[in-house]
Amino acid sequence: MDFDHPLILSMDTATACSAVALTSGTRKDGKVLASLSLTGNVTHSRRLLKAIDYLLQEARIGWSEIAGIGVSLGPGSFTGIRIGMATAKGLAAAAGKSLYGISSLDSLAAKCSTSQLICAVVDARKKEVYSAFYRCNNDGLAVRISDMCVVAPEKLAAGITEPVVMIGDGVMEYGALFEKLLGERVVFAPAMLHELSAASLGMLAGEKLLAGDALDVAEAVPLYIRSSDAELNLMQKKITVPE
Repeated sequence: MDFDHPLILSMDTATACSAVALTSGTRKDGKVLASLSLTGNVTHSRRLLKAIDYLLQEARIGWSEIAGIGVSLGPGSFTGIRIGMATAKGLAAAAGKSLYGISSLDSLAAKCSTSQLICAVVDARKKEVYSAFYRCNNDGLAVRISDMCVVAPEKLAAGITEPVVMIGDGVMEYGALFEKLLGERVVFAPAMLHELSAASLGMLAGEKLLAGDALDVAEAVPLYIRSSDAELNLMQKKITVPE
């Protein structure tokens, strides 16, 4: 097949949803050729490769036609991110494809086009959210204007002093609290946009492809932001003062 732009195979496993997509181009001129999202009790490790195989077969796309692989770096579920990264790295190495890493927060914000402040929020559990702020540029494309962080929703809301559009599964978990704390300042993106999208990720990966901003497949690591429970327990043991 002939395409106007290079094809990207993308996958996002940062939450309970396994999402895969085939996209061509960027946010400005991109197309979604195929996408598939699966949510349920089956683990990513059992369904991700099957989903990719199904997507390629149904779209009638061969590996020789794919220019690169996009993958969610996180933040999100530690286990999900690891599975997605391991799968993407393995496929990139085996097929000789470039690998492009995208933040899950950037992928969420990319679905918004507004003159207001954008706040992406992903449920981090432990009564916290992963978050970052964005504004749209002159082309209507969301650009991150803050560091990514993990924070209590109350503390996040306390720092918002202007109208804001919130997007992400953190809205589903803490929406009532944000409404209580922010009142009329907050607007939530439509519910259908709160789930992470491999298609959105693919468009961002397309931009990285054009910029030549590929990851080193061997050295690529997830973006956790917060230490895992095992790491936190280890650090706690290290700082315990013996009696």
